[in-house]
Amino acid sequence: MAPPKSALNVPDNPEYVSDIRYIRLRQRLVEQLREKGIRDETVLEAIGTVPREFFVDEALRSESYGDHALPIAAGQTISQPYIVARMTELLELKPGCRVLEIGAGSGYQTAVLALLAGKVFSIERIPALARLAQTRMRTLGFHNTTVKNFDGTGGWSQFAPYDGILAAAAGPEVPQPLVDQLAVGGHLVLPVGDDKEQHLIRISRTESGFRQEMHGSVKFVPLIGRHGFSELKG
Repeated sequence: MAPPKSALNVPDNPEYVSDIRYIRLRQRLVEQLREKGIRDETVLEAIGTVPREFFVDEALRSESYGDHALPIAAGQTISQPYIVARMTELLELKPGCRVLEIGAGSGYQTAVLALLAGKVFSIERIPALARLAQTRMRTLGFHNTTVKNFDGTGGWSQFAPYDGILAAAAGPEVPQPLVDQLAVGGHLVLPVGDDKEQHLIRISRTESGFRQEMHGSVKFVPLIGRHGFSELKG
């Protein structure tokens, strides 16, 4: 049974409201994700709440609930819904927790996290995307999010430690600053690899140290920055 709406940080009066066709598509997507193995009902509730069509260009809105990535501005993408749900599920977020997101992109993952966390700090290296993501958060009524434009590979030490850290871009290795900013009991979820092969990794911090797990192959845009790739190829 899905949790009650009160289990999520749903904004009281969001300015944007989906029409019925998108609500139905969202409900269908939730069922597809459940069939694909997503088990955390609170995560599924969040996916069923955030209007994904609001985070893509108008021309792509008819495709917004397909379980695949879509292009957004600046050569970036909005991740496949299954990947968003899986990465969020791996964070094992608890009410009131503090989350760091690296790579806000469209802001869709940010909104999903905002429903589950107490506070979300999101970093986006591309200024136009950072501004747009922050505007979308405010339009939808999410006031527990902060989106800033700078190199996210170094994390955001001002608000550390974090109960969950999620990176939506793949670096050549796990950035050490992100590991250092993880709270005891927290999880860091991110893809690691190059343009040929990437793996989804979860690092968990315990009282005695760190534990690393691999969770399958993925495909993300490169993580650019001091502790990632130095520049785009080509």
